[in-house]
Amino acid sequence: MAGAVRIKPILLTAVSAMVGAYFIQGDPIFNGLAISLVFGLAMSTLFTVIVVPLLYYTLARCKWI
Repeated sequence: MAGAVRIKPILLTAVSAMVGAYFIQGDPIFNGLAISLVFGLAMSTLFTVIVVPLLYYTLARCKWI
């Protein structure tokens, strides 16, 4: 239930940072930084929204938590 409540703020924050990084991709000096920022945000968002809840659910079913 917490995931359903928190998914909107997580996605909005990640998307706004990705859009901001998109605009600095045209600069040759900051191009690498922008690319790594966009992919890092995408992967961390997927990890936060999908992997962590699945891992918690799996461990809770095994009664480890």
